[in-house]
Amino acid sequence: MQFHYALVDDLLSREEFEKRIQDKIQECGDLIDETAAAMLVVSECGRHHVKVSGLSAGSSLFSFFGKVISRTPPKEFDRPEGEKGLVSTLILGDETGQVRTVLWDEKAMAATEIEPGEVLEVIGRHPPRSREDIVVLALRKAQVDIRCEGDVDPHLLPPERKDIDAVIVFREEPRSYTRRDGSRSEMTEAVIACREGTARLVCWQPDLLLDIPDGLPLRITQALEKNRRYGKEYSVDDRSSVSAGDHTIEIMFTPLAMVTEDGTFSVKGEVTSVRPVRTFTSRDGSPSQVRNIVISDGKNDIRVVLWGAKAVLQLIPGDSVAIFNGRSRSGKFGLELNIGTGSFLQVIIPDTEEEIELEGTVIVTRHGTFIDDGTTRYLVHGNLPHGREVKIRGVLNGKRITPEWFEAIDLVPDLLIGRIDRFLEGDST
Repeated sequence: MQFHYALVDDLLSREEFEKRIQDKIQECGDLIDETAAAMLVVSECGRHHVKVSGLSAGSSLFSFFGKVISRTPPKEFDRPEGEKGLVSTLILGDETGQVRTVLWDEKAMAATEIEPGEVLEVIGRHPPRSREDIVVLALRKAQVDIRCEGDVDPHLLPPERKDIDAVIVFREEPRSYTRRDGSRSEMTEAVIACREGTARLVCWQPDLLLDIPDGLPLRITQALEKNRRYGKEYSVDDRSSVSAGDHTIEIMFTPLAMVTEDGTFSVKGEVTSVRPVRTFTSRDGSPSQVRNIVISDGKNDIRVVLWGAKAVLQLIPGDSVAIFNGRSRSGKFGLELNIGTGSFLQVIIPDTEEEIELEGTVIVTRHGTFIDDGTTRYLVHGNLPHGREVKIRGVLNGKRITPEWFEAIDLVPDLLIGRIDRFLEGDST
């Protein structure tokens, strides 16, 4: 029964599933066994067979029919422990969409006996780090009529090497990752603008971009182009090269009034509202964060949902931001832009910098660490002691201070009384 329970484990507890099986056996007058009863219970839950569009649900196991749109022959590879393995892929579809299924080892050999146009019945599950592909556990040919598109969806096409002209619009700080062999290395994510619009760039060789300023025209050769659901993505690795170009590319932003549902958009605006960060458990069981903000372009506003690491970016009302590759959808409170994997948020800091020295009170809030001098509140990059009076010297950009030096000081009573008076008069920000 465990095999069948896996198809509905996100809908029913194990106890409820077993109870329904016994009820079904009694309902049929003891004419069916537990296996048949389990199949009937699964079917009544709508999970005996799902459509391709339902393969993103939370069940740990899926059963579905799909027409073969394309297949790849078995490919041999070396596993980390030195053993040989085989892998093959099938693109299957129905009237609701398409999915890439992966066959390993002896199942990969079955791909040689499968032809495009045939219909398969598949039992499979998502791989550990993807909710798009399906790893095939079992399959068989089926006499089922399925009508679907004959061309592979662009986001399922295999990656290909391309030369592109681009400019770097925005990049994130390099971050470490663990290779398959256990060694550590670094990678950089960035937004590039090219002839087709903005795209995500993943650079596995950060030194290639180290001395290249944002906005400089680039010629990237042998970049690996991948079609994602959120748009194009390019990977730069040890087979790629980067050199200066002589082209001009204009970065296009969509007015907020023209953002529609189920699209990918790059927009600009001013932050008008920032909600607290909320922690939740993601589908793979790991902790993550989400935060809601609102931005306005002076005429219209839109809700923005920040996911994962982007949820903890330091943002305050009044910040000017640029959003790249935000994915729109209808949310609980209307249209919203979601900023997650493949999307970016850039805080646009004024070009003017000035040295500043002031005294104020450190206030640590959900939006970040601030120093308040009684008339203005500044966001401080760094850790300062909450509630202490400090003297600080640093570089001011807009309302952000990058401290060069600070020290705790004693609060003068007359200064405190003056601040209270200004607060009561409504002058304090």
